[in-house]
Amino acid sequence: MYSNIINNVSKHITLTKDETQFFTELLTFKKVPKKTILLQQGEICKFEVYIQKGCIRSYYIDEDGLEVTLLFSVEDWWVSNMASFHEQTPSQMIIETMEDCELYIVTPQTKEILLKKIPKFERFFRIIVQRHLCTFQNRVLHTISKSATDRYLDFLKLYPGIPTRVAQHYIASYLGISAEFLSKIRKRLSGK
Repeated sequence: MYSNIINNVSKHITLTKDETQFFTELLTFKKVPKKTILLQQGEICKFEVYIQKGCIRSYYIDEDGLEVTLLFSVEDWWVSNMASFHEQTPSQMIIETMEDCELYIVTPQTKEILLKKIPKFERFFRIIVQRHLCTFQNRVLHTISKSATDRYLDFLKLYPGIPTRVAQHYIASYLGISAEFLSKIRKRLSGK
C-alpha cells in the first residue's frame, strides 16, 4: 500500500525499517472523488499531499472571475499551497481534484512529529520545496519569454499525459491563452 510514497521518499533519503514504519503510521490515506475542493481561496492550508493516483489542479480566480490554472499535479507528485501551509496564512489559490484521487496526507502536526523523530526528513521536505520553487520559477520564465506555441510544447514535455486527462480549457488557462487559440495551435502542430 505504501510502496509508491516510500519509493518517492527513498529517492532523497534512506530510511530504516523502523523509520519507514513510523512515517507510514503518521500518514493519512484518503480516496477523494473528482471535482473535490481540497483547499478553498481564503482558507489556511493544513496539508501537504502525495498523489498516489489521480490529477490535481491548483488555480486562482482573477479580478474578472476567470479561473487561472497555476499547476497540475499528477501521480508521484506532492502538492500543497506552500506559503499558506508554512506561514499558516490564508490561501490565494484553490486546489481541486480533476480525477478520482488516492492521496497520502501530511498535516502540520504530523510533519512536526516526523521532523522531531526523524530529522533527515528536513532534507526530504526541503527538496520538495525546492522543486516547487523551480517549477514555479520556470513557469513564470516560460510565460513571459516564450511564444504560446513554445509554451504548449514545453507543457507537453512536462505533463505528457495531461491532455487526455483534463479539459482543454484548463490547459489553455495554464498557458495564458484562450481555448480557441489553443485549438489553433494544436491544429497547426498536427498538420506538420
